[in-house]
Amino acid sequence: MPFSINDLLHWMQFSNRIATYLLAPLGVILLAFLVTKIFRRIMHRYFEQSSHALKVDPTRYRFFKNAVSFIIFLLAFIVIFYIIPELRTLGVSLFAGAGILAIIIGFASQAAFANIISGIFIVSSKPFRVGDYIKISDDFFGTVEDITLRHTVIRNNENRRIIIPNSVINNQTIINSNIVDEKVCSLIELGISYDSDIDRAIAIIQEETKKHPLFLDNRTEEDKEQGLPEVVVRLMGFGESSVNLRAYAWAATSFDGFVMRTDLFKSIKKHFDKEGIEIPFPYRTIVMKNT
Repeated sequence: MPFSINDLLHWMQFSNRIATYLLAPLGVILLAFLVTKIFRRIMHRYFEQSSHALKVDPTRYRFFKNAVSFIIFLLAFIVIFYIIPELRTLGVSLFAGAGILAIIIGFASQAAFANIISGIFIVSSKPFRVGDYIKISDDFFGTVEDITLRHTVIRNNENRRIIIPNSVINNQTIINSNIVDEKVCSLIELGISYDSDIDRAIAIIQEETKKHPLFLDNRTEEDKEQGLPEVVVRLMGFGESSVNLRAYAWAATSFDGFVMRTDLFKSIKKHFDKEGIEIPFPYRTIVMKNT
């Protein structure tokens, strides 16, 4: 039985509906899968390299890759809503009704997005890595234990964790003791009385410093040829009751320098006591008047 014109029109309308409601959405979803796969592969390579430099597990950035995938599929569903007329009308109604809610969510998520963007900057610029000993402003210092896209975890000397948002860190001055050269010069500052032997006090400081197991001889070959001592001690000035000395003692790491500095205060004090070198303390003279 031959097809009539009406049958042909119905078939064309049916084919258009199939293309509109089935083939076009399927093509959009397949394209979204392809774009997502490409983006995830690119991000995986980049995060692998950054994770190796930062000494962190690359799976910590899985959230960011999943977020990108979510955004791509969200855009794909928006395109599908736009292609299908019935869904387009429904989508306009939904977006109009959820406008106020979207504004509230947008304001509430500003801080979270700021931390994520700051975390990306930290990953890319690498101002510090996991394991580095850093000092942030004058308030926080310790070893970096973890770097995420939202915050950085620092373990201080009391074994407490300081969790700082990445957006806060990006606005602070950071002192990194490990970023280029881990060696550190610890300053050993002491005051001796005006009656004490300065040369003998300097010799004691140098002797005790060189004996410490964490002391590091940082002299170059040129310094050794010039006869520069392993421990340089300089007279920094004269106080009200003391002659102020400063020794420059090198250690392999910042923590080693801290331990060495505290140990030297103890050993130098004991040696000063044996040699009769006084570390002065303030004296007060009280005059009692009989009324």
